[in-house]
Amino acid sequence: MKKTIILVISLCFVLGSLSGVVADKLKNNNNADGDELKLGVEVLLEQHKDLIEGKRVGLITNPTGVDQELNSIVDTLHNDPDVELTALYGPEHGVRGDAQAGDYVEYYIDEETGLPVYSLYGQTRKPTPEMLEDVDVLLFDIQDVGARFYTYIYTMAYAMEAAQENDVEFLVLDRPNPLGGNSVEGPVLDPEYASFVGNYPIPLRHGMTVGELAKLFNEEFDIGADLTVVEMDGWKRGQYYDDTELEFVLPSPNMPTLDTALVYPGAALIEGTNVSEGRGTTKPFELIGAPFVNSTDYAAALNNLELEGVTFRAASFTPTFSKHSGTLSHGVQIHVTDKKAYDPVVTGLHIVKTLHDMYPNDFAFRAESSAGVSFFDNLIGNGWVREAIENGETVESMVDQWKGDLQEFKEVRRDYLVYTVSTADLKNSIEAFVDSGELKNDAARKLNLHLTAVERYEEGADATKVAKHAESFLLLLDQQLEAERISESAYEYLYSDATDMLAMWN
Repeated sequence: MKKTIILVISLCFVLGSLSGVVADKLKNNNNADGDELKLGVEVLLEQHKDLIEGKRVGLITNPTGVDQELNSIVDTLHNDPDVELTALYGPEHGVRGDAQAGDYVEYYIDEETGLPVYSLYGQTRKPTPEMLEDVDVLLFDIQDVGARFYTYIYTMAYAMEAAQENDVEFLVLDRPNPLGGNSVEGPVLDPEYASFVGNYPIPLRHGMTVGELAKLFNEEFDIGADLTVVEMDGWKRGQYYDDTELEFVLPSPNMPTLDTALVYPGAALIEGTNVSEGRGTTKPFELIGAPFVNSTDYAAALNNLELEGVTFRAASFTPTFSKHSGTLSHGVQIHVTDKKAYDPVVTGLHIVKTLHDMYPNDFAFRAESSAGVSFFDNLIGNGWVREAIENGETVESMVDQWKGDLQEFKEVRRDYLVYTVSTADLKNSIEAFVDSGELKNDAARKLNLHLTAVERYEEGADATKVAKHAESFLLLLDQQLEAERISESAYEYLYSDATDMLAMWN
């Protein structure tokens, strides 16, 4: 009996040790699970505080600049005896996030810290030399939402320019892209339509973190700032915001939830029309409508399109401000049913085109400027999409027209991705799962042999062949699962990472 008990205890100890080995190996792959996630601000303070110690620090932030315990970076840095925080800078909506879209925030002294607060929206989008007099290093810590026309990324770019011009270091504290980092969708902006809602030729849904964008902006558009990106630990490209354990802090007054962010890259195109995008309701960008719309007919027309990952519910609402304020409006609420299948840009264009086609006498795009540019053109990033809608062209033909530019962007983008999966990462994971007994040796040999072939194409940056063989690797994984040569958990882990690798090269 004693021998049996000792044997059981020994076995438990061995299994526990193996589990620890697997956990350590997977953690070192930069592919740890969501509960291992550390934000850029946390990595800075825990591992790289030397980047700001002994320097005068300026901070560009808003209410999203918090750690996972929801402590504000403003308060954290202000109360840290090793950090000299000298100035705060607010993007659109301000440092405290209480200003509505388009509102200018005047210079003021922050009541909590006594620090000067400068606005980087409205009259001064780029920090002046006077604003940077007492600053050696500028920190940027703001949650983006993954859409080209969200202005915070251009606040970052302008601040990088100012930092370069005034010999100030620039640090980006990275945060997740709430829409994940795999899908890249929509037309690439035509530089002739550049504005503060689209300043660089990137797609509507860029699939990058702010840190990755900073690297791309700095190199591709010759900003030349002394840039450091403090990377996150443990974020995987395929993760949407709700795949992590992070609390969603609204980045702006009309971006209250992740549901809003999911629809925003397409639904915000409605801002370029005379139809309400739901501002002044509790569901901005999810509710779309106008007094002249028949909600039942409109919902039916959109549902008949059978768009992937989304359904439309007939809805009526009365905005309390913005377009059609105080007037009963009719339309739809957008319900995303499958976030990974859902294409917000294609959906947004169908929403606009269907309104245009159903209500030709009432629907209108925003008026053109003296240069012949409508605000819709600024949002979509060109002038030809509006013309295509007016000429009765299909959304599918529009997608075909922007595919070439989109593919070229993806190739450039690949050079600036920080959170990547390589064949070496997959091989390390396979080794760990063999050690834990979750993957049979013969299955591991098959998987590794296939990855060795993929590795050659990866080294040669042959995107087409890497993608093709990555797809075959997924099929091979399926076969091992069917043959019961791999555990469910190991299969899901490898499948997730291989899918992320495939998305990088597609």
